Amino acid sequence: MKLASLKSGRDGRLVVVSKDLTRAVGATPIAATMQAALDDWNTASSELVKLYDKLNAGAVADSFAFDVTQCDAALPRAYHWADGSAYVTHVELVRKARGADLPESFWTDPLVYMGASDAFLGPTDDVLVEQEAWGIDFEAEVIVITDDVPAGISPEQASRHIKLIGLVNDVSLRNLIPGELAKQFGFYQSKPWTSFSPVVVTPDELGDAWDGAKVHLPLRATLNGTLVGAPNAGVDMTFDFCTLIAHCAKSRDLMTGTVVGSGTVSNVGSKHGSCCLAEVRCLETIAEGAPKTPFMSFGDRVEIEMLDREGQSVFGKIDQRIVQYSPPTD
Repeated sequence: MKLASLKSGRDGRLVVVSKDLTRAVGATPIAATMQAALDDWNTASSELVKLYDKLNAGAVADSFAFDVTQCDAALPRAYHWADGSAYVTHVELVRKARGADLPESFWTDPLVYMGASDAFLGPTDDVLVEQEAWGIDFEAEVIVITDDVPAGISPEQASRHIKLIGLVNDVSLRNLIPGELAKQFGFYQSKPWTSFSPVVVTPDELGDAWDGAKVHLPLRATLNGTLVGAPNAGVDMTFDFCTLIAHCAKSRDLMTGTVVGSGTVSNVGSKHGSCCLAEVRCLETIAEGAPKTPFMSFGDRVEIEMLDREGQSVFGKIDQRIVQYSPPTD
């Protein structure tokens, strides 16, 4: 099943989207919003699946053309956004580029931070940034959305709590990160709003590309029409989603609608193994002594998409431009 939220107020309007991403139908009165569907998932999901099947069969009279430009984030605002760094080889590469060793604990204990979830961006919304000097970068990631997760859950128990899967562009302001990390208190100013793919899907929609913990498909990231990377999300993922969920729930419950991110998808030794510019620059630094690829500029266009084995888009495409933001003057 594929679901999306169209722009409507702060929480969007839930719609069911056809498998080929061409048609949609409103989900009211089953559930008005994505969060409402998740809150009543045991009942709502079965009704939504029935509607999805009818839509794909062409048996819904009030369906309409699905327009991604009308999409909000799948969850326009969420109660909890926990982003990991599950591809440890990415972290290792970043540290190697600056001459720092990777602590052994990084291979056994996941890195996770809590991001801003008071608002997310839709797939075609502009990314607003005040200054290019802040080092604007995209990060292509896979995310999962959970139901209620009990504290102390094991990774083996976590898979059944994954209800939806999607993609995000977790924008980073790279030149603000060092100063924040130097305070040893995490990210804040360097992490603006995150952008969602047009649709999120139930795990069964991925078929054998979903093994219960990882998505085994390439994630394509394109900048100004040039492919930056297409690493397979199921390769080199040190900590799968079940491990990340268990880590986040070690000392407290996770509430329904929690979004858990994989971190930048990265494959070792692949020509197109990077899904962010920071990693490209690190590879250049290691090979040539200095980076040559700049971070993004105003007017740049970033596209993020995952295709299935038949070449069809699974989640639709994140397609955004970087636009300068001017703060208030009074």
